[in-house]
Amino acid sequence: MANIIAWLVLGLLAGAIAKAIYPGAQGGGILSTMLLGIVGAFVGGSLYTLLTTGGFQIGAAVAFNVVGVIFAVLGAMVAIFLWGLMTRNAA
Repeated sequence: MANIIAWLVLGLLAGAIAKAIYPGAQGGGILSTMLLGIVGAFVGGSLYTLLTTGGFQIGAAVAFNVVGVIFAVLGAMVAIFLWGLMTRNAA
């Protein structure tokens, strides 16, 4: 249960920071921010594991520290970019 709460908190934090940094209007409320942040933490954690260990592990947990937040924010920015590509083509 504590891991789920940590993912939600990290996701909200990473999503909010990524939306503040990412240029343009993304829209969406707190739920979309949290969802993109959680996806970003997932992507960032996998990328961090790949860079530090040389192996790819899906679903790797991002530590709740400065480096973990940075990778989660970078992952959330990638998620925002990909979401923008998908929704732009659908409209």
